[in-house]
Order: sequence, then structure tokens, then C-alpha cells
Amino acid sequence: MRHPKLLTTLLLSAFSQLLFAQNGIVKGSITDQQTKQPVDYATISLLKTNDSAAVSGVVTKANGTYVITGVQPGSYLLKASFLGYRTGYSPAFEISNTKTAQVINVALIASQQLLNQVAVTGQQIKSLYKIDKQSYKAGQFESAKGGSAIDVLKNLPSVSVNGEGDISVRGSSGFLVLLNGKPVLTDAQTVLGQLPANAIDNIELVTAPSAKYDPDGRGGIINIITKKGANDGFTVAANAQGGLPATIDYGNARKPLRFGGDLTLNYKKDKWDISVGGNYNRNDNAGYREGDAFTTNAAAGTITRFPSVGERSFKKYNYAGRATINYTADANNSFSAGLFAGSRYQDRIADILYHNTTSNLATGALLKSNTYFNANTQTKQGNFTLANLDYTHTFQNKSTLTAGLLYEHADLYGNTKNRNLKYPNTADTIQYVYNPYKRPINGYRFKLDHSINLGKGKLESGYQLRYDTQEGQFDYLVTPPTAQPDIAKFSGSLRARNTINSVYSQYSGKASKLEYNAGLRYEYASRKVNISYDADPHLLNLSNLFPSASLLYSIKDTWKLKAGYSKRINRNSDLQLNPIPEREHSETYEVGDPDLLPEFIDLAELGINHTFSKGSFFATAYYQHIKNPIQRLNSFYADTILNRVFTNAGNARLWGMEAGASLQPLKWWSLYLGANVYNYHIYGDIKILNDAVTVNNQNWAYSINGNSTFQLNKTLSLQANVNYLSKRPTAQGEDSHFFVPNASVKKTLANGRWAVSAQWQNINIFNANKQRITTAGANFYTTTNYIYETNVFLINVTFNLNKFTSKLKLLNSEMSEKEF
Repeated sequence: MRHPKLLTTLLLSAFSQLLFAQNGIVKGSITDQQTKQPVDYATISLLKTNDSAAVSGVVTKANGTYVITGVQPGSYLLKASFLGYRTGYSPAFEISNTKTAQVINVALIASQQLLNQVAVTGQQIKSLYKIDKQSYKAGQFESAKGGSAIDVLKNLPSVSVNGEGDISVRGSSGFLVLLNGKPVLTDAQTVLGQLPANAIDNIELVTAPSAKYDPDGRGGIINIITKKGANDGFTVAANAQGGLPATIDYGNARKPLRFGGDLTLNYKKDKWDISVGGNYNRNDNAGYREGDAFTTNAAAGTITRFPSVGERSFKKYNYAGRATINYTADANNSFSAGLFAGSRYQDRIADILYHNTTSNLATGALLKSNTYFNANTQTKQGNFTLANLDYTHTFQNKSTLTAGLLYEHADLYGNTKNRNLKYPNTADTIQYVYNPYKRPINGYRFKLDHSINLGKGKLESGYQLRYDTQEGQFDYLVTPPTAQPDIAKFSGSLRARNTINSVYSQYSGKASKLEYNAGLRYEYASRKVNISYDADPHLLNLSNLFPSASLLYSIKDTWKLKAGYSKRINRNSDLQLNPIPEREHSETYEVGDPDLLPEFIDLAELGINHTFSKGSFFATAYYQHIKNPIQRLNSFYADTILNRVFTNAGNARLWGMEAGASLQPLKWWSLYLGANVYNYHIYGDIKILNDAVTVNNQNWAYSINGNSTFQLNKTLSLQANVNYLSKRPTAQGEDSHFFVPNASVKKTLANGRWAVSAQWQNINIFNANKQRITTAGANFYTTTNYIYETNVFLINVTFNLNKFTSKLKLLNSEMSEKEF
């Protein structure tokens, strides 16, 4: 009996050792030694130390991590390589029956050609160009310190920001925002305006996105990567800001206030990575507007003019708290959870003096005249709560499966108050219009993604469900009551529901000097809009394919060619779908369309990147074809009132070229310059509230963003930057140029732990910080010049304890602020 027992023991021991050996795991991350950023799609080889024979190999994931499973006992070293970096090796390590798991991290050193993309060797790389994106360091733009993500974005070569804060990428206002790779289905201006610039590490522009991304956004994707602790232990970053009113205040009734701060804490140890952050920002804006408009009434034979002038200023503040917990249970399982809670408030005062005249259309004889004062206040508020949970499992065949769930609730409410008062005796009210609303939102997102190394590349596939609902209650109260024939449609309720199911698959890899990525996404989307005064629901069901492909070819180390194609969709917001009018100003009603169609866009690009001894350069030609472009057009409602209507304006096409350069002319002088020039043509026969209108407008537009830094000594630097946006064509007119110059001086203390900077924003030269918007139709003309404050002075104080690097996954709103 002993022999069978002994044999059984030996067999069990051998089997357990075999099983144990087969479960040997090597995992870790590949990063850039200078920037500490992850190097995605790097090639990893597991080598034997005795003969350097390759045992296994993988490609790093998008976050720079890798996992090699099934490793036999033995002595190994790791080899890591990626285009533009020197090949990196790890120290030798052991896998044994008692040491079955090893965490091996490798930091790659950029090649000299890659280092040339930064102004001078030894500084951080400020811009990188990869197969599907451009990446920019946020810290290089001193004028953005203490501001928001918008202040960083407007310095990039493809991006422009107009006077209203509207953001465009390559001339297109619709794009998808990602926060650390997670989609944010909110209005870009709203969500980016709440994210502190000091919390941002990098901004990535994905101009021809692959199939794994949501297809939302005409202009592609902006991915905001925030900071996190670089090393184990406790990391702190804090910033405080204060400012003065502008030197020119235009006689506004209230003075703007500017102050705020943000704090980021990170604790990283063993299996835990915990991050918390919070911010408060008060950033008012002062200014005024000058308007001129007229309408013609052919039936009555009259022309009515209503020029205007007055204050237009904003009171704005927001605050938020965020937290995430990342837990790595073992080599195969990791979890992350997040919570976001925040609030935003904005009120806009537009106190405008109108002088209305009605004249005979044929003779010009004055028929009547009226001067009145319009006191207009529009208030928007929102309280947001968001929670998420993610789980990733790594299988023995090196594939990964990631599941993510996100829930959001938002309480959105506000009102517009329009008081038409006699002038100069403004104590007497002619008419008072009050538009209150409530719009709570609930949203869900579930994702399931699978990734596996296949051949020389990676195959990624996934499924996603998106679902959101919005309830809206809108009231329209007029004192004294009027006899409007359509008054019933100015109050009511709306319920909108969106359901989107999608699946995708894509393959990416590298062969010699060629990197490639190709994929296909299928999406079925349904939309239902119910309106209280309409018995029939407004339905839209869409079934669409979204293909994508990208190529990057290295002619030599210093020259690269790229090409890309992506099909996109720009969805309608609930505000655009809401047909219940809002009296936004005395002279305008704003109206949506529940049957509005989304835009469908074909994006294509062809570009070249070059690095040289004193910097780098890139140029990309691009083309967009837009079906159903969404426009906010004006139409005649009454002699002194225009309808401002969201509608689909036929078709549009846009083609152009962007270019950027980072230069180091002298050791103490670095220069960054970006430009974008495009031709936009919008055309089609459409209807605005059943009125036939022909749209055909075409013109050139361009933007220039420049940034020059002078390093006066090791701790003192001076920076000047300009943002210039030329006049642009719109469906019914044009927007004027918009020019903003800034300057700043920065002093670092205590080996860089403290930094103090003084900013001079909106320098009052060359008609800075002004923008005119003009539209015209068959029976109306309107032009408005918006004049914003200049010569604003701010002080920023920043503190850092330990180093920060990228990807602090502080959760932000998935969709709740979309209608803010």
C-alpha cells in the first residue's frame, strides 16, 4: 500500500508543480522615462537570461500595462520597444514554484529624434504625434493656469474658441469629450469649463477615431488626461487664484469677482490607488453689446428697425468634489469605483436699451417710434451626482475582459426674466415675461470590452448600452396677458428618451515601419420625444455602420506619414429637440425641433510629421462631408421678434489644412505655433417652421495660436501668447474675427515645489476681445457686436508635494450637464 500512496503523492506533487508553473505571471507597465506617461502598443518580449531566447511576447494596452501568463520557472529579463524610443531592458528576475508572480516596470528613453519634438533636451516633451492622435502637455500654457480646460484647449493648433466660449475643432463645433478615456455626454463648453486647468496633465486630439470609440462628434474626440501621483505614497497639488476687475468696466451695474482654488490628493500603496479632489471657481465676466436689426413686412408695407445697446455680463461659479478608488486584487482582477458631486450656477444680465421705429417700406416715412428698456436675466443652475464601477479580468490566454457601469442623476433648473420697461422712467413696466423650467435627467451606460493579442497585433471587441431620459416642465407667464394665437404652445412638458445599442471590433498592430488600425462599429439607436400638446410621439430609429481605418508609416526616424478615415455622428441635444419656445431676449424666441435629424460625417485626413535638431513640425490636410448639418437659424415671427430655430440645413462640406511647430531657436527661448485654415460650404433647400429657405454660403476661415516662452533664469520665465480666429461663414451670415492676447510671468521657489505667476489677460490692443455676429434673410437683418472686458490681472499660487503624472481618474459628469 505504501507504493501506491507514494506514487500518488509524487504524481500530485508533479501535477501541482506543473499547474503552479503554468500559472507563472509577469505583469507591469511601460512608461516614458521623462513624462511618466504610459507607452501604449509597445512590444514586450520575455527573454531567457542564459541565451536571450524569446519565450513569449505581448503588446501593451492603451494604458501602457501588460500581462504575460503561463510562464515556466526560470530566469528571465524583459525587452520593451516602441517606435521613437530606445529599446529598454529590465534587470533579470526569477519565476519559481515559490515566486510565481513578478511585477516588472520598464521606463523607455526617447530617441534623440523624439526628444527633438520638445523645445530643448532635458525639458518635458510638449507634443507627441501618434497613429491616431496628437498629444500636448497642458503645463506649457502659462496663461491657462488657474483657469479651466477651455483655457488650455484654445492654444492647440486645431482648436479655436470664440467670444461666447464655443469650442471648434478644425472648424467644427461638435466633438466628443473623453475624461481619461471615459466618454462625457455633456455639452463640451459646460463640462470643460468646470475642469480646472491645473488638474490636467495632457490633452489628446483624436481627429480620426477608431471603431472602439463612440462615434459621436463631428470634429473627432478631445481626451483630457488628468494628473495622478507618480510614486507610492502621498501626493498633493494645490492652487489658489485671485484677480482684479478689468481696467475697463463699461459702466456695468455689477463688478465681476474672480477667485478660486483646487486641491488634488493621491495615495498610492501596494494594491490601492486612492484619489480625491475638489475645486471652487468664481469667474465673472463683464461686457456690453451693440445691436442693430430690422424686419420688413411686405403685407403691411413697413420696415421696422430696433437698434440696441447695453450691459451684457455674467456671474458664474461652480464647485465639485470627486473621488476614485482603484484596487488590484491580484494579477488577474482589478476594480475601480468613483463618485462625483458638484454644482454650477450662472446668471446672465442683458440690460438693453431699444429704440424701435416703423417706417413706410416704399417712402421711408416714419410711422411710429418707441424707446424702451429691456431688463433681461437668464439663470441656469444644476446639481450633479454620478457614480461608476469598473471591473477588469485577465485570462490565462492573455486576453482581458472589462465591464463598466455608470449611473447619473442631475437636477437642472432655471429661468429667464424679460422686463420691458418704459424709458427713461423705468419704474413703469410695459410687459413682463417669465420663463421658468425644470429638467431632471437620468442616464445609464453599460460597457463590455474584450481584448486579445492575435498574430502581431491586438483584436478588440465590445458591446455598449446607453440609455437616458429627460423630463422637462416649461412655463411661459406674461404680464399683462397678450392675445398671442399660439400662446398654448409656449408652456408644457416634454419627455425625451434615448436608447443606443452598439457592438464593435477592430484590429491594430505593427509590421516593420507600418502601424495600422482598422475596425467597424454597428449601432442601433432609438429616440422618442413626447410633448404635452401633441398626442403623437416623435420617433426616430437609426441603424448605422461606422467604419474606421488609420495608417502611420515611418519613412525614416525623422519623417512619418499618416492617413485616416472615420465615419461619425453628431447627435441632437434635448435643447435642440425642444419645440416649446423660450423668450431668450426681447427680440428673439428660441425654438427646437423634435424631428431634428443627427448629423452624419465622413472624416478623412492625410498628414506628415518631421523632427529635426531644434524642434518638430507637422501638417495635416483633412476633409469633412456633413449630412444634415445642425444650424440655429433666424426667421420672421413679428415686426420686432425673430424666431431662432434649430434645424437641419441641407448639406455641408469642409476641407482644410492644419500645421504646428515646436521650436527652440535659442537655449533660453522656445516657440510654439499652430495654425488651421479651412473652406466651409453649407447649402440646401430647407424649411424653418414650414417656411421655405434656401441656404448657400461659402468662405474661407483660419485660426492662429502662438506661444513664446523666455527662460530668464532657472526660476524665472516670461510667456506671451495669442489666439486669433478669423471671420467665419455661417448658414445665414458670418461671425467676425476674434483676437485675444495674453502674457504671464512665473517664479518657482523651493526647488519647484512652489510657483507664483502673474497673468495679464485680454490685453487691450488691436480691438481685442470683441466679436460681431451677423445674420440675414429675405425679410430680416440682424448684427450684434459683443464687447468683453480687457486688461484682466490675476495672481496664481501653486504648491506640489511629490510628483504628479497622468491619469488621475477623477470622475466627471457623463451627461448631466448636457443641457446646462
